[in-house]
Amino acid sequence: MTGAPWPLLPSWLALAATAVVIVAAGVRLTRVADSLSERTGLGDALGGALLLGAVTSLPGIVTTVTGSLEGDPGFGLANPIGGVAVQTVWLALADLVYRRANLEHAAASLENLLQALILVALLAVPVIAYATPDLRLGWIHPVTLLIPVAYGYGLHLLRRLQRSPMWEPVLTTATERAGEGPGASQARMSSLWLQLAALGLVVGVAGWVIGQAGLGVIAATGLPSTLVGFTFTTAITSLPELVVLVTAVRMGTPTLGVGNIIGGNTFDTLMIAMADVFYLEGPVYRDAGDQSLVLLGGTMLMTAVLAGGLVVRDRKGIGFEGLVLPLVYAGTVALIFATG
Repeated sequence: MTGAPWPLLPSWLALAATAVVIVAAGVRLTRVADSLSERTGLGDALGGALLLGAVTSLPGIVTTVTGSLEGDPGFGLANPIGGVAVQTVWLALADLVYRRANLEHAAASLENLLQALILVALLAVPVIAYATPDLRLGWIHPVTLLIPVAYGYGLHLLRRLQRSPMWEPVLTTATERAGEGPGASQARMSSLWLQLAALGLVVGVAGWVIGQAGLGVIAATGLPSTLVGFTFTTAITSLPELVVLVTAVRMGTPTLGVGNIIGGNTFDTLMIAMADVFYLEGPVYRDAGDQSLVLLGGTMLMTAVLAGGLVVRDRKGIGFEGLVLPLVYAGTVALIFATG
């Protein structure tokens, strides 16, 4: 580590304080991004992926980079994977808020389904790296370079899909239609972009504090890095996604909220590449340990369950995915704790 870890009590206090800051910023982020999605013509699903997904991932990005630079590969890699898992669980919680219908039913869109499939493909790339730990290009694993390339191509497919979709979900009285929800803000576009940038800066600084505090908790308690990164720190860095999701659902724009979660999860796979780039002692997959592979498997399973929920579209209640997602997450955490 490049510096002494923070003591335990200041670390916990810092985590609590940043949670408050992130929640406050997340509410405003939703409204700004919703207005920009409409004004730019991106739409709720793609706007949620690009605008909200990128900005709300900033705390996790900084936390991941901090962990890797500090020489903790398990913590660095567990944060992006844990972010995907925790944010997927948020969808089950949001189902309790959206009483009109099952959330995945209401937010059914081809863009959200394609994003879920892209996410599974991106999560499969680190699994290949785990199977070939001795390959390297400089200090990174060569397959790391595939992650941003595949992510960029996925965005291209999403944009092409939006322009000329080949099928549409069956519309029901509970399905959100394009143009529903509150109207776009009449504020100037430059003002909206400045607000988005300022809020991004706030949550980015919060991410650095979370990274340092998380490393302090690891040093003081002796808990496994993968467990802390997969649970405590990601629960806080993922709070913007939870706030955005719940706010979007309450605003009557569930597609924006679900698009933010799946888009944010897809964006988070770029952090896996960052974890490898900023871990300077060799490929991060080689040194992160087998526990991170368990995290990848559990997170891929959760994403597949979510995609199934978007296809099956249970009409009432929280649906099978709302029950299975928290169970898979809890089981993954239990495996890490048992093997840690």
